[in-house]
Amino acid sequence: MTACVHDPDLFTKKGSILITGTRIGDQIADIFIDETGTIREIGEGIGKKCKGEAEHQISAEKTLAIPGLVNAHTHAAMTLLRGYADDMHLQQWLSEKIWPLEAHLTGEDVYWGTKLACLEMIRSGTVAFNDMYFFMEEAAKAVDESGIRAVLCHGFITFGLSEKFESEVKATEKLVAHIRGMNNPRITPAVGPHAPYTVPPEHLEWCGSYSRDEDIMLHIHLSETEQEVLDCKKAHGITPAALLDRCGCLSERTLAAHGCWLEDADCRLLAEHGSHVAHNPVSNMKLATGRAMPYPALKSAGVNVALATDGCSSNNNLDLLEEMKVAAIGQKFFWKQDTLLPAEEALAMATTCGARALGIPGGSLDVGQVADIVLVSLDHPSMVPLHNPVSNLVYAASGGLVSTVLCNGRVLMHERQIPGEADILAGAAQAASGLLSRAAEK
Repeated sequence: MTACVHDPDLFTKKGSILITGTRIGDQIADIFIDETGTIREIGEGIGKKCKGEAEHQISAEKTLAIPGLVNAHTHAAMTLLRGYADDMHLQQWLSEKIWPLEAHLTGEDVYWGTKLACLEMIRSGTVAFNDMYFFMEEAAKAVDESGIRAVLCHGFITFGLSEKFESEVKATEKLVAHIRGMNNPRITPAVGPHAPYTVPPEHLEWCGSYSRDEDIMLHIHLSETEQEVLDCKKAHGITPAALLDRCGCLSERTLAAHGCWLEDADCRLLAEHGSHVAHNPVSNMKLATGRAMPYPALKSAGVNVALATDGCSSNNNLDLLEEMKVAAIGQKFFWKQDTLLPAEEALAMATTCGARALGIPGGSLDVGQVADIVLVSLDHPSMVPLHNPVSNLVYAASGGLVSTVLCNGRVLMHERQIPGEADILAGAAQAASGLLSRAAEK
């Protein structure tokens, strides 16, 4: 794909943009985006009509236009831990490798790790993500600079300790105030109780009330492993999902990650409250959680299911195009249903369903919608022939085919070029090296 005219201001100046000659489904179309970052016209011949109005023009022949992808569950700064500890038992991985190393994290580390994550997501077509981690003010700074969208929460973990609870409350309230003070509509806050096994009922109750009072998302890990479900039943007599309901943590603002061991009654409970689930197939398969997320039961109950990668220490990338394929084939394989989770649903999971779960604009290419747009190159052997564009996207494409990315009408990548990429790679590599050095000194 080539620009009609060399445009040095494409990245630096916001203005109306005309995308010409791309493909939307089975049709060749032009897209006109006004100076507010809104899609104003889509269709054949729009280019001739709007050419004089557009301040910037992108020639998009041999590309497929899709909505910007939405990553519904991440720990973005864990890019710094990519490849640090693989092929281990889950609890051993956490207790012996991940948690000890995370104890040495600094805000600067999280800034560079999140910068790297945003860079990787832009390169593979993701324009929004839902993140839970630490030093999240620094993460917010990185997101602000990157140009993409994010819902951010502090990882709230207390293990029932009153002093820890007080510090987590303060950290959460501080982050919410900080993000609101940024006045950046692309970045919104959430409350993030880590999981029912790390946050006891009385502390979960505070999180549920805070989510309701502040009208913000509640982001939590739920029923990822069989053991946590068994432990919850032993301690409380009910499943983790039922415990969240008892604690006032289930609502239309709730996004629960994983859900591999949800029971049918749990799925119906989530549907009753309008709660959302983030499916993380690659991470769950790699960590051998032992059961695929029960998509058939969730779909039957009417739960909105979004797609996610989880963090880079358990995935090990942030490529949602790859994740779509694994989601689709993994569900077919585990539940022995060859028609389960077809390509159209997998794409929706990564676009419209993700935007709905995060409560953000985007997720579709429609007039009046924000211009969160990804152009995928069709000039590649894996995309030829093009009998079904959606099938090619889900089963044949990868993030490496993404050529141009816009978020809120701003060009973040064009023809695989992202301003400042080399500095981000160098800064993240240095941060990772420093983190390991500090850990080795202890």
